[in-house]
Amino acid sequence: MHSPSAGSGRRGEAGSVTAEFATVLPAVVVVLACCLTGIQLAAQQVRLQDAAAAAARSVARGDSLDAAAGLVPHSILRVEQHGDIVCVTASAPGSALVGVLRGITVRASSCALGGGR
Repeated sequence: MHSPSAGSGRRGEAGSVTAEFATVLPAVVVVLACCLTGIQLAAQQVRLQDAAAAAARSVARGDSLDAAAGLVPHSILRVEQHGDIVCVTASAPGSALVGVLRGITVRASSCALGGGR
């Protein structure tokens, strides 16, 4: 026959596991949010790099920046010319999906040969 104290020890262990899980859960959520933030920043960096490259090629051909400006919402394109080389720097604030990203500005730049115009 089992003593009543044997069953009550298992209940106490179950409660401590629940308490440990409750203390670890916020840390897991913070780590997950940091990982998602990093992935979003990397994806935005790639989009900005593509926009800067497209804008540099457009300006080097003599076209406008309109097509490249629409690739990344809220982006700012800055054009610099150094002789035959056209350089474009694209910058944009972090994505609004995770609020932390609003304080981070992502930048990318690209240059293209102007073709001797």
